[in-house]
Amino acid sequence: QVQVVESGGDLVQPGGSLRLSCVASSRIFSFSGVGWYRQAPGKQRDWVASITSGGMSSYADSVKGRFTISRDNAKKTVYLQMNSLKPEDTATYYCQFLAYWGQGTQVTVSS
Repeated sequence: QVQVVESGGDLVQPGGSLRLSCVASSRIFSFSGVGWYRQAPGKQRDWVASITSGGMSSYADSVKGRFTISRDNAKKTVYLQMNSLKPEDTATYYCQFLAYWGQGTQVTVSS
């Protein structure tokens, strides 16, 4: 059974930074891409960023230039570095690995 666990969410002021982590307990972690998604209250879950097994990254236009996705295969972890946070970034952030999702981590951007 694969477990996906996100962490790192917090309350932060506009302009601040956070780093989210996603750990996936899978022997094939290094052979698969991983994605970050977010869902604000009352809204659909939206894609934020992805990273391939080879380390190539892609981003939603809304976060491009502010967020950076990276991975550490030895730790079976994918990170989402979020800078210049805005109130509209407030959401529960989810990690997807293959068909598996984590429980989410809450990011709140507010003064």
